[in-house]
Amino acid sequence: MAGNRRADRNGRGETSPLRLIAVAVILIGLVLVSLRLLPGSPFESAAAAKWGDSEATTGDRSTGAATDRSARHPAPPSPSPSLAPLPFQAKDLDLDIEGWYSWSVLDRRTGKIIGSKNMGETNTTASLIKSWIVADYLRRAAEAGQTPSDAKLADATLIIRDSDNTRAQQFYNSVGRDASIRRLISTCKLTDSSVAPDKGWSRTALSPRDTARLGNCIATGTAAGPKWTKWLLNEMKLVRGAGDFGIRKAFPAAQQKQIAIKNGWIDRTEEQEMHINCLAIGDTWTMGVMVRYPIDLGYDYGMKNCQKITEALLRPGT
Repeated sequence: MAGNRRADRNGRGETSPLRLIAVAVILIGLVLVSLRLLPGSPFESAAAAKWGDSEATTGDRSTGAATDRSARHPAPPSPSPSLAPLPFQAKDLDLDIEGWYSWSVLDRRTGKIIGSKNMGETNTTASLIKSWIVADYLRRAAEAGQTPSDAKLADATLIIRDSDNTRAQQFYNSVGRDASIRRLISTCKLTDSSVAPDKGWSRTALSPRDTARLGNCIATGTAAGPKWTKWLLNEMKLVRGAGDFGIRKAFPAAQQKQIAIKNGWIDRTEEQEMHINCLAIGDTWTMGVMVRYPIDLGYDYGMKNCQKITEALLRPGT
């Protein structure tokens, strides 16, 4: 009998404990998978939640939107560094100066121009225009593949540093006289100035605004060309004697040596006026100041007022 019962159990295929454990594990796994697929379940899968959601699966691709976190939340742009202020401040001047006066400053970094309300009015340049005549001569020589002789360069030095009229006239004749002034207006993009036909370089009409533009034209190398710009600026820093007055005299002595200038001064007996003009080129700026007043006040009056106007425009601490 005992042998028959054992055979009967084996014949019915008695389930072993290991098989029961395996079945239980499989059933538990199926239950957990079902819970992850069930919407709203705490075990719900993020992927399952998006199944069938067209925006989640295709929206980014169809619009071209970025999918990474850094693209969705870009960092704010870093601020651009601000430019240091120029040594001048724009303001209306009410100075005790007899006659007419005007000024203009050009920011060489931005091209922005500030100035008096009448900065577009003109004055006859006198010797100030010699800076262009020498620049025009040097640039045209380089363009023609020529190098000025030592004697010619010595003449150019005297024109700039000492404002030599005789040599200036010779250079003016060699660059085409009125044609040179027309090149100035077109090359340096002047808007207010004009040629004085057959009346010579001294009668060229220039405004303070265009004077500042002329300074920038020299500083950028447009006027004298790349070969001679450094040479010309250095000569303008070495202006001496009667022509050393005006704008740069308003600066401390150490800074004056780094400012290039060319001034003009003349008594116009026909108009019974003095015309005094100042051009200066700094590292980040150019400036034009012009005054016109009764002839009997003399040269010194205008020369000092050119400096006085500049001082009134300088920022405190400059």
